[in-house]
Amino acid sequence: MRPPIAWVGEAADGHLELLDQTLLPAQEVVLELRDIGGVIDAIQRLAVRGAPAIGVAAGYGVVLGVRHAGACDPAELIRTLGAVCDELGAARPTAVNLQWAVQRMRERGKREPDLAALLDEAHAIHQQDAALCLQIGAHGAALVRDGMTVLTHCNAGRLATAGDGTALAVLYAAWATGTRFRVLADETRPLLQGARLTALELHDAGIPVEVIADSAAAGLIARGAVDLVITGADRIARNGDAANKVGTYAVALAAAAHGVPMYIAAPFSTFDLELDDGSAIPIEDRDPDEVLGFGGMRIAPPGVGARNPAFDITPGRLLAGLITDRGVIAPVDEEGVVRMLG
Repeated sequence: MRPPIAWVGEAADGHLELLDQTLLPAQEVVLELRDIGGVIDAIQRLAVRGAPAIGVAAGYGVVLGVRHAGACDPAELIRTLGAVCDELGAARPTAVNLQWAVQRMRERGKREPDLAALLDEAHAIHQQDAALCLQIGAHGAALVRDGMTVLTHCNAGRLATAGDGTALAVLYAAWATGTRFRVLADETRPLLQGARLTALELHDAGIPVEVIADSAAAGLIARGAVDLVITGADRIARNGDAANKVGTYAVALAAAAHGVPMYIAAPFSTFDLELDDGSAIPIEDRDPDEVLGFGGMRIAPPGVGARNPAFDITPGRLLAGLITDRGVIAPVDEEGVVRMLG
């Protein structure tokens, strides 16, 4: 399977390549993007998805947007950069990595108003994310023990980042040390990222994986069929409350009720220390048609509407810990988050 993100060429004539994840696992189609509109469309329709991967793609999107505008002198480039960053930053509201990456690009462009410098910064964001994934895996691998059954929700692996992932980086790292376990992947309604993407990744890596209906998770946890839960996140507040793909909160409630430890894995760039708690995290509402149908076929009766929040908030108090690139935060509270990341 191809990496989800690649830049081809130089700043003046290069382009961004994104693996269109809406078509997986049936097809591997690579999008060749040469303008900001294509990048924003890919982010919004989830051709590229996962908070870290969105941030990496946005960095390259800034290069394309500034280049397309044809800014000639430094002052003009800085003005163009501001507009491009604002447009990209508004593409999706919840994943804070998007704003983090765009802000890095904005600051680099102000210091060095040059297209080559912007591409250098985008490459740096890309390379740093890959390194952060390895560090997350290293810090979390010991949590996974032989014989465990690990539950995960959505996709937080190689398709969601520039490296091994966040939650799945922990599993890849544990597997590489010789630890043997099996994984239950929530299908992740309504767009089935667990069934389509997580199952694909883990199967390709030789890690035993079974897909379960989202509604089966709580019952399996209650029956003692799950030993550990690990997910990723799109934004984490200062007190450890975390926004992740809708359905994560229900898993966290079941895990807490039955004494199963649940961890969320994320790099420092996913933390938003300006937010006191999860109530301030913006929740994206997506197209109701994602719920009302699938694969071009309507499931619900004509005239019936739908609500489609893309994320929910898991309170930090329900978590055993947060696995970061700098170490594991446990217990999960403001003091621990600020001490580790502040």
